[in-house]
Amino acid sequence: MFEGFAEDWIEGEGATLFTRRAGRPGTPPLVLLHGYPQTSAMWHEVAPILAEDFSVVCLDLRGYGRSDKPSSNHDHATYSKRAMALDVVQVMERLGHHRFYIGAHDRGARVAHRLGLDYSHRVEAMTLLDIAPTREMYAQTSAEFAGLYWHWFFLIQKSPIPETIIGQNPVEFWKLKCFNQAGGSNPFHPDALAEYLDAFSDPKTIHASCEDYRAAATIDISHDDEDNSRLSVPIQVIWSKNGAVGKCFDPLALWQQRADHVSGEALDLTHYMAEEQPEKIAHKMRDFFLHHGMSPR
Repeated sequence: MFEGFAEDWIEGEGATLFTRRAGRPGTPPLVLLHGYPQTSAMWHEVAPILAEDFSVVCLDLRGYGRSDKPSSNHDHATYSKRAMALDVVQVMERLGHHRFYIGAHDRGARVAHRLGLDYSHRVEAMTLLDIAPTREMYAQTSAEFAGLYWHWFFLIQKSPIPETIIGQNPVEFWKLKCFNQAGGSNPFHPDALAEYLDAFSDPKTIHASCEDYRAAATIDISHDDEDNSRLSVPIQVIWSKNGAVGKCFDPLALWQQRADHVSGEALDLTHYMAEEQPEKIAHKMRDFFLHHGMSPR
């Protein structure tokens, strides 16, 4: 995977992040952010396509993969999307990218949402995969959603309840959660799957990822309530037609409540769309980004 990509660890803001990078000099920068419980390996087929037109940076978010897993605190601020977004800004800054595009999935898309609110001057445009805004999803939670996205409510339980249960067999937990969310199939490349399972077998990763969810249910919503701001950058939202987000919410309408320039569509794919049909996702990102802002030189 990632043939021709450079690998490195770059200091963020309170955490050093693992990165994979490729692209021709002079092309506009694009950062790709992964979801739970994955790593930057999820972009292994999307990133090479996008690297033809962009300077692509794939990174492991703090708490995940080969990135640092800093100790958390009582209010979960260490894993707030504000803290995780600042990591991304700092890494891109150190790479010389002061303004960039973002492609993001799942938890990474929630980091991207906060990044676009706190650092709108940094972001050219964003594509967000299979999420609606966190605050609005919690506010409109139904029994159907709780059943489909049971992990949201399991992972936020007080430490070490989920950590202890997951830690008994992290590989089996990962497969049950992710294969179920992929419609009972396994859309993952063997090398990517091996990376996911290896990373998730680390107790520090299990705890950090629980903290990510605890932050989403508490401090992240507080941040949303405090500023109640809207995204000013163009966003493209793509969601699974048959997934929990599409079944239980109106993603486009919810994003229109939180952003000024929104377009999007549902695709007949599962939650892990970037690994099911990477060419389709890469081309949708590419076309949207080249239509908004910077163009390759």
